[in-house]
Formats: sequence, structure tokens, C-alpha cells
Amino acid sequence: MDRLIQKAARDLVDSQYSIALTGAGISTESGIQDYRGPSGLWTLNPEAERRAYRSYDEFMKDPGEWWEATVANMQKGTFGMGNMSEAEPNAGHYILAELEKIGIIKCVITQNVDSLHEKAGTKNLLEYHGSVVKYRCLSCGKRYRRDEFDMQKLYREGKLPPLCPECGGVIKTDGVFFGEPIPSDVAEKSLEEAWKCDLMLICGTSAVVYPFAALPRAAKERGIAVIIEVNAEPTPLTEDGISDYLIQGMIGEILPRILEEVKKLRE
Repeated sequence: MDRLIQKAARDLVDSQYSIALTGAGISTESGIQDYRGPSGLWTLNPEAERRAYRSYDEFMKDPGEWWEATVANMQKGTFGMGNMSEAEPNAGHYILAELEKIGIIKCVITQNVDSLHEKAGTKNLLEYHGSVVKYRCLSCGKRYRRDEFDMQKLYREGKLPPLCPECGGVIKTDGVFFGEPIPSDVAEKSLEEAWKCDLMLICGTSAVVYPFAALPRAAKERGIAVIIEVNAEPTPLTEDGISDYLIQGMIGEILPRILEEVKKLRE
């Protein structure tokens, strides 16, 4: 492992445009529950999974009714995102933010909706599946922080669904539902970053959820990107030869060692 960590550091230092892709594996190290594991949110609450699969169709059919049910569940404490709101960034999040700060990582693209990269200080961040702390207008695409809307007040006044102050379009949660297209601005920018990079550092994604999992393959097709995996287990990217090498282990343990080697090389 020491040799691979040193190699990753050298590849990062030698790169001109490195980006990082992250998935659930970096967030579970912050104590965030997964969905389908033994203690996953949906394992413990199958109805929540069924509701998740229905959400997009229900929202598009009647946004007002969807919002009324959602706010009512919020009031009961039965609508939530597990322990996301209490979670804090871990070493992996902070190291990626530090690598960005020193000019090595140019962009982080994450599958995660927990906002931990933002909390850790990453600036150039693409949240591929949205964020639990934001809302998004379906008409103009503008995003808002959750505290910009008082949903309880709108509920009491019978003014749901919330409408966009900019264009009057319907507001939904920013998180991408099952069956919902990836917002075009994020999808297009993510693909541009994959095409542009000469190094892709992949941290904690199983690489089975598409279209996100297509990004490493898009980078590989150009033939100039070094693709490094930091994952607890091999993935289809490992098995299909998309990644150049895998550093197997905990992200919060491996990334600090990579940063240490990067700093040595830059001294």
C-alpha cells in the first residue's frame, strides 16, 4: 500500500487537471446510514423505500399534494434523512478540500446528498444527485437554501407548492428522485470535467449507479486520464480495467497519507 500511496501522490503532483469523484463510502465514515445495508434506512423502514420510488411520479402529478404530505410528515418527525443533519465531515472530506485549496484538485463531483463536502470547505463542487440542504426550481433550475422558505408557514396558509421567486416555477427538493433526470446543468458540467481531467481520484463509490458511473468511463475513453480508486472493495471499474490502480482501505486513512506525500513532493 505504501508504494501505491506514493504513486498516487506523484501522479497528483504531476497532473495538470485532477478531479475527484465521491460516493457513499466517504459518507459512511462520517456515520451516515446507508440505505440497503443491515442497518440501512430502507432496511429498517421498507415503506420509506417504497415511498422513495413513488415520489417523482407523485410530485409531478400534484406538487401541492406532495408538499402538503411532506410537510405534515416533517411535523410528525417521520420524514427525514436519517442522521444526515447531525453528521460532520470526516478526514476524507477535509483532505479533498485541502487538495483543492493547494491547487491539486480542481473539482469534486459527488453522488452524495449530505452536503458534507460543502461543510468541509470544497468550493468547486458538483452535487450530482442534489443536496438535502437545498431546493431547486423545476423551471429555471435556480437553487435555494432550505432556510429561504418557511414551509411550515406556507403549509398553514395553504400556499403549497412553494414557487420560485425568480420565475414563478414550482420548487422541489434538490435531491434527485428515482426516475427524475439529472439536472442538465450538473450533468453537462460533470461530463465536461470528466473530459477535461488528466487524473480522476475516485473515492468510495461502488460505480454501479448510472449515469454517474459513466463518468470514469468517459474520462478513460479520452486516453489521457490516470484513474485512481480509493475504495474498501474492488468495483466494476477495477474489474473492467477502467481504473489504473486501486488503493484498498478506508478513505479517511488513505487520503491523509496521500496528502502528506503530496506535500513532501512539493517542498
